[in-house]
Amino acid sequence: MRLPFPYRPEDQVVSSRLKSLEGALDWAAAAHAARPWVQAVRDNPPPFWAMESLLKEYPISSAEGLALMRLAEALLRVPDAETAIALTADQLGRADFDAAGDGVLQRLSSSAIAMSKKFLPPSAGSGQADHEPGLMAKLGARTVVAATLRAVQLLGRQFVLGQTIGDAMAEADDARKKIANLRFSYDMLGEGARTDADALRYLDSYMNAIKSIASRANVTATTEQNDGISIKLSALHPRYEDAQHARVMAELVPRVWGLCELAAQANINLTIDAEEVDRLELSLDVFEALAAQVARHYPQWQGFGLALQAYQTRALELIAHITAIARKYRLRLMCRLVKGAYWDSEIKRAQELGLPHYPVFTHKHHTDVSYLACARALLDAPDAIYPQFATHNAGTIAAILQMAARNGSSFELQRLHGMGEGIYREVLKNPLISCRVYAPVGAHRDLLAYLVRRLLENGANSSFVHQLADESVGMDELLISPLRLEPQPSLPLPLALYGASRQNSAGLDLTVHAMRAPLLAALETVRVPVVPEFDAKLAAEAIQIGVSSYQKWSKQPVAERAAILRRAADALEQQMPKFCALLVKEAFKTWGDAVAEVREAVDFLRYYALEAERIMAPISLPGPTGETNELRLTARGVWVCISPWNFPLAIFTGQVAAALATGNTVLAKPAEQTPGVAWEAVKLLHEAGVPPEALQLLHGPGETVGAALVAAKQVAGVVFTGSTQVAKIIQRALAAKDGPIVPLIAETGGINAMLVDSTALPEQVADAVVQSAFRSAGQRCSALRLLCVHEAIADGVIEMIQGAAQELVAGQPSELSTDVGPVIDREAFDNIRQHVQRLTTESKALLAGTKSAPTAIKSVANIVPPSAFEVASLAGVKEEIFGPVLQIVRWGSGALKEPEAVIGQINALGYGLTLGIQTRIDSRAQALAAGAHVGNIYINRNMIGAVVGVQPFGGEGLSGTGPKAGGPHYLYRFCAEQTVTVNTTAAGGNVALLA
Repeated sequence: MRLPFPYRPEDQVVSSRLKSLEGALDWAAAAHAARPWVQAVRDNPPPFWAMESLLKEYPISSAEGLALMRLAEALLRVPDAETAIALTADQLGRADFDAAGDGVLQRLSSSAIAMSKKFLPPSAGSGQADHEPGLMAKLGARTVVAATLRAVQLLGRQFVLGQTIGDAMAEADDARKKIANLRFSYDMLGEGARTDADALRYLDSYMNAIKSIASRANVTATTEQNDGISIKLSALHPRYEDAQHARVMAELVPRVWGLCELAAQANINLTIDAEEVDRLELSLDVFEALAAQVARHYPQWQGFGLALQAYQTRALELIAHITAIARKYRLRLMCRLVKGAYWDSEIKRAQELGLPHYPVFTHKHHTDVSYLACARALLDAPDAIYPQFATHNAGTIAAILQMAARNGSSFELQRLHGMGEGIYREVLKNPLISCRVYAPVGAHRDLLAYLVRRLLENGANSSFVHQLADESVGMDELLISPLRLEPQPSLPLPLALYGASRQNSAGLDLTVHAMRAPLLAALETVRVPVVPEFDAKLAAEAIQIGVSSYQKWSKQPVAERAAILRRAADALEQQMPKFCALLVKEAFKTWGDAVAEVREAVDFLRYYALEAERIMAPISLPGPTGETNELRLTARGVWVCISPWNFPLAIFTGQVAAALATGNTVLAKPAEQTPGVAWEAVKLLHEAGVPPEALQLLHGPGETVGAALVAAKQVAGVVFTGSTQVAKIIQRALAAKDGPIVPLIAETGGINAMLVDSTALPEQVADAVVQSAFRSAGQRCSALRLLCVHEAIADGVIEMIQGAAQELVAGQPSELSTDVGPVIDREAFDNIRQHVQRLTTESKALLAGTKSAPTAIKSVANIVPPSAFEVASLAGVKEEIFGPVLQIVRWGSGALKEPEAVIGQINALGYGLTLGIQTRIDSRAQALAAGAHVGNIYINRNMIGAVVGVQPFGGEGLSGTGPKAGGPHYLYRFCAEQTVTVNTTAAGGNVALLA
């Protein structure tokens, strides 16, 4: 049984969910039952630290709520005092706790947090070091930071049951003294593992927790009456993703089975937590493999289960799938129904990938409809499912009680520790209702990602918990029926992300079998064309053809040229499998990179078509009466476009489209290594309507064909992407010619750096570094070459990067599991290996290779495993290594004590293409960005994958001339300007004025 396609129209899905609820639920009666609970909470609010009261005093949408959230996320992990001061000043400086609420935070310690702005040095949050604060100022700052730390720790205590499993169980016992019908599911805090060492550490934590819970379990009770544990599969394997399916099944399943055995032997319950949509099918495969083991070894155990997310459009079908598994293996499974905690990341992923629809509901009440439909399905399968309903919504709770009463099914309710306490205080006055508390356990410094996600989830203006605390929201509005259909999504669909003027390029989700199957099929049939070499001696003839064609093409209306480019974009989008297969075969792209490149080429075609229509419309300028003044842009003539092998379709297409859109004709010289991709792109453009004479493909060596084209007198411009050295050769050749001064657009590489301070989240840094340095085998102009990490966290960050990089798979790019394919050719391979050998002797080697066995690497030519080296100084890094090689330097003392000094040395390298900044100090990030002479700056994310029209791409200094490709200024360089002034009074006076 396979789940349905995940990207379906929202209204169709909701319509079917509403039908499934017909006759099963009386919402008016449910709302009536919930009203007394809501009123009781409003009349008698829970303690301040309960979520309802916290949100009432400091809403997440307020500066104070946001400051608390950011401090909770970062402050506890900052090891050095100076940075802690800067972070505290930065965040509290944006808030006004003097005016907020009833002053609870001010009372948290003798050093009032509200005094922060008076105590903290003025420069602490700005990233500036203009003066050294005096001793008293420093003492004051440290006092306020200490007070803030206590406040954040108190916040953590409210949402984390205990820092150890023993502490948590003791807290649970105390809670049961007040409410007898409480059960607990302990969640050992931790996000996804980045390294195998992390995964084994989480595994050990889970095993110890299960043993502790088992030691206190009631052996005479049923499984559902005992406490249990929740586990996160991505915490138990560093590559828990669909592309690594075989590894996951071989390595993860035995680990989880060991936990299941312990739980089954103790008769406690074990629930597998829900994760992101792209891991759902993988999770089901793991779950079914474990269910088969349970049926074989512990068939009487009824404590095995998983969490289901109602916000997924496939949630109801997922329940049918789980029910089928339970019946197939004759088990009774636990199912925790949640609304879902990754909504914003699922929305962003769908937009970034250009998917046809969202995999989650965009209207909150649609998720509520789905939740209720799923609840009914769970209650209707008592032989296979023990339902667990996790919700803080009073109306939803009342509806569940109503539906359960009708069919007599057993079930339990669930809430998060620290949230929903007010409502459950009222609901649990009925002793027949059981509630399980989902209880996070772990060190407070580890709570950050979990806590912030929960605060955002429950703090959103549309959430019930938020509205419950807002007495301006009336009872009828709070308990309004969700059983209604909105015909349109609340957000533009991913393909409509850029509005009506330009369609986003359509992409693929490679985790979905139906979407990747055409790519794999194309790989079997597509052949790389053999492209004849152009004779450099015929350059003058080709240029003359281009000049003649220019006279016609430039006079064609811009709207017609734009229409041709849009037709080409549509055709390229339709032929994505073919072009992806070409990129895999000729350029050794991995599938993910190939899909992204085809989409980028499509975006270039549509964006430049739109931009040409915008900028080439004549502009009327003001002037004296009796005169008209008009500014026009005109084409320049014949352009030479020289594109690289690392983006043989996207950059090739972007250069060509920019020249054609503005009325120029093109002589396109692709990279010697990848002419086949260019050949097919030119053929597609010709079929779309570009005259063959207006776009000529001239394949051959740069030293002959490229040099002859650049040297030709009638060339009107050159656009080049490649090395700085070749750009300088072109520059000198153009300058040496007689005749007009010819414009050059050059985009070259760079020693791209990332600065990491001690507020950064190590897991986020590791992800960004591994993606930026090693994806595409490091063969991107934008790739990370130099990591500058603060010495206070350097050891831990470097260790995590080492472990994460060692989990990468090097191999054939046509394999879905491959992360790192070969470099482009033997020359590149030899050059990179020389650099690696030099660094091995000059610096400290940090990486020993990837998960691939040496024999596997040898079977694929020109593979360079990712490598990393710790170097002594930033200034000693002199040149770009165009491959998967990372150099790391520590900062925080000596000449690199301040982050501004690091940026200064990065600027001094002379390059300026991309820069990464990882910090939670917002003002520092902005100050460092302002001080950097760099074209593209990425804060708290990776440094690659610039999107057309979103992140215009290009650098300065040794990294290029500008203007930025894919930006609103790019096409101007392909144009000449012309002003036409007409004296309208020449024929007897200004009639309009005289009238």
